[in-house]
Parts: sequence; structure tokens; C-alpha cells
Amino acid sequence: MESTPCAAMPDFGQDHFGAADLGHKKRNECLVRVANALMRHPGGTLPDKLQSPADYQAMIRLANRPEVSHAAVLQPHIDRTFALLRQSDGPRLLIHDGTELDFTGLHSIETLGFIGNGHNRGYLCHNSLAVDPRRREVIGLVGQILHTRVPVPPGEGVKAKRERASRESRLWTRAIEDLPAAPEGQLWVDVADRGADLFEFLASEDAYGRYYVVRACSSRSIGVGHGADPKAAALHPYARSLAECGRRQMEISDGVGGQRRATVAMAWAAIQLKPPHVRRGLYEPRPLLVWAIRVWEVDAPAGAAPLEWVLLTNVPAADAADAWERVHWYECRWMVEEFHKAQKTGSGIEDMQFTTEAALQPMIAVLSVVALQLLNLRAASRQEDAATRLATEVVHPDYVAVLSAWRWKEVRLESSVHDFFFALARLGGHQNRKRDRRPGWLVLWRGWMKLQSMVEGAAAIGVTGYKIRGQT
Repeated sequence: MESTPCAAMPDFGQDHFGAADLGHKKRNECLVRVANALMRHPGGTLPDKLQSPADYQAMIRLANRPEVSHAAVLQPHIDRTFALLRQSDGPRLLIHDGTELDFTGLHSIETLGFIGNGHNRGYLCHNSLAVDPRRREVIGLVGQILHTRVPVPPGEGVKAKRERASRESRLWTRAIEDLPAAPEGQLWVDVADRGADLFEFLASEDAYGRYYVVRACSSRSIGVGHGADPKAAALHPYARSLAECGRRQMEISDGVGGQRRATVAMAWAAIQLKPPHVRRGLYEPRPLLVWAIRVWEVDAPAGAAPLEWVLLTNVPAADAADAWERVHWYECRWMVEEFHKAQKTGSGIEDMQFTTEAALQPMIAVLSVVALQLLNLRAASRQEDAATRLATEVVHPDYVAVLSAWRWKEVRLESSVHDFFFALARLGGHQNRKRDRRPGWLVLWRGWMKLQSMVEGAAAIGVTGYKIRGQT
């Protein structure tokens, strides 16, 4: 057997949390060690993730320090994300969405809010992800809000609700109000689903000088065009009256967890959004100049619900190519939903058993960053260049060396993203048969944990992989 020297192990904790300021050098170093341990074993409960008693006790002590807050732990990762954003040379998306984190079993924490049907307890976790739309890769988190729902006061009036700080609809504006502006010459675009179709949020985007693409929920009152005296109309009927200006193929959800190829048509026009008659948010009541883009499926299969989106954007659309680009940006929104799955199914974020919110929240921050890592690998495996792009562009070469040695009995640093992804799934128990669905999160995390152990073993004996002489 021939062996190759093991390169320095990639330091996930240092990359994402090394710049943390927790009030003491030892605490900062402890956070890095804990993050590395969680990255090596992301699945299961905290004792499963931190199998060394010393590591587990260090994490408990760290999480219970008053200096170790959710914001303090997440900040170095956010700073890293913005540093990468500022180095970009094309449009970047900041995708916003929320998910419920269920901690009903933590009976000792009485301050958790209600979720679901009101019988469960936990947080509404509002995430903001920075994404490269060309490669459909996550750059990192730029924000995360852990919102505690509170009961609405009986008989609350419109004015009182509008001014209430705990109002859930304010989360969308809170998510953007402290974000820095894009550097001159760069374009950062906020992307959100129908939950963000609030006049308050869209007006705030304009007030902060930000750009957005949001899927419309309601057929609100509009004016046609950007002129001084626009003709009145309703959004959805007007969008459906627009003449088609092109068709494309698109991958869309099949409604049962998979995807199907669909032909979609597109139409677009300049419009004005009129402020609602009843002011339910905090905003200046003036029309917003936007572009409406309708996307609809042509000849949907029998029994399938045809796709239809009406998108609102304040990024100027001068021609059909611009409008299609805005559609492409909204297509990337599914990545935040995949991130929510990675948080829950992959990193087991809801399995933690802390007795205080002060200890629980910092670990939510760490595990959220852990969840981003395999999300990017999974996204890269779905791109058109997955069969030709080197896996070493996505993961550290040590992982490629060890996994290829396990799968093909030789080191293949030239392995593609596609080959690495399916080898990892195979390691996690996926059979890689043509009739099988794409590997899910549980399979991927099982494969990742096994691979971590294999890489650690290779590092311990000074090799990254092996090659059997005489075999190709």
C-alpha cells in the first residue's frame, strides 16, 4: 500500500467561531472546540454529539456562562458571511423565512412561546441566508431571530396591534433593519415567500434603500404603470391578463417530496402598490413602484396542481431577460426550506435537553451553522456541473481522499461533486439504485458522521487514504 501525508485537518470551529468575543480567551477557544466536536458528530442528542465526557462538560459550562449568548456566538459567523459577500462580483440573495423549533419536552423552561396549534412550545426561528444564485450555494447566515410568541391581548384594537413590539408580522422588518447596505457596485436582494407580502415590509425595503423579490399572497389594489395617474386594478386579475413573453423549462416540486420538469410561461409589467385602506403596520402610506412578474405552468400533468407565482420586485426590469433573472432568484428560495430540514433532521436541533433558555439559545446558533455545511454539498450535487466540478472545491481534500479510498479502494482527488455525494450517501446506507429517491438528510448525516471518524483515524496514523498497487 502507498500512503500520502495527511494535510492539516480543516478547522470548522476556527473558521466560523474563532473571532468570537465571549469575554475570555479560554471561552473563545472552548467554543471553537465544541463547534468542531458538533461538526464531527452532528446527529442525535448532545451526549451523542459530544461523546467525550470532558467535551460534554465543557459545553455545559460554556453554554451556561452569562457572556455566551445567542448573539455573541452567532456574530463571528455572520461577520464571516458579510466578508464573503463583500468579495462577490455578482448579485447575491438574502433569503428570509421562518420555521418552528419545538422544545415542548423541556418542561423546566417555562418562558418558551406557543407554537403549532397552541399546545406545543418553542421558538419561531426566523433565518436569513446569504446565497450565490449562480451556483445556488449558501454563503452563510446573515441573521437569525428566535421569536417567542405571546398571546394576543383580548380586545386588542388595530392601533394597539400595529404598535405592539411582539407582533409576529414585524419579524420580516426586524430581519432587515440592521443589515448593512451592499457596497457600491454590488447588488444584494432580499427574497421571501408569501408570508412577507406585507405592505409594511415592502415599504421598509424602500425606506432602507434595499431591493427585494417577494411572492405576492393577496390580490391587493394596484395602479397600472409608474405614471402619475395610473389606472386602478387588482393585482392577480391584472397579472393574468398580461400577454405571455416567453417560456422555459423549470424543476418544480411534485407535491410529494420530489421534483418534476415543467414548462412555464412568464409575463411582466410595471405597477404601483397602493397602501391598504386600514393601516396595519408602521410605514409611510404612499404607493410603491414595483414590477409584477407572473409565472405559470403550461400543460400541467393530469392530477397535478399547476404552478403559478406572482412576484413583486423593486429591482428594475427593463426587458424579458431581466424578468427571467428575477424568477431565477425566487427559484433559489427553496434553499432556506432545505436549511430548515438540515437544522431539524440533520443536526437534531430540537433534541437538546437544556434547562434554561440562556443555555439553549447559544447552541441553537452553533448547530444552525453546522447544518449549513452539508446543505451546500447537497445543493452542489444538484447543479448541472455536478458531474464535472471537483469535489475538492466544495469539501476539504482529506474528505475526498478518505471517502474515495473507501468507495473505490484508491485515492481519487479528481472525484466530482456527484461522485462524492453519492459515495457519502452510500456510506450512510443509501443503495444508489436508479429507482431509489435522492438521499435524504438522515442518510447524509449518517454518512458524514462515519466519514468524520474515518478522516480522524487517517489523521491519527498520518495518511489521508490509500491506493493498492496494480489497481486502477
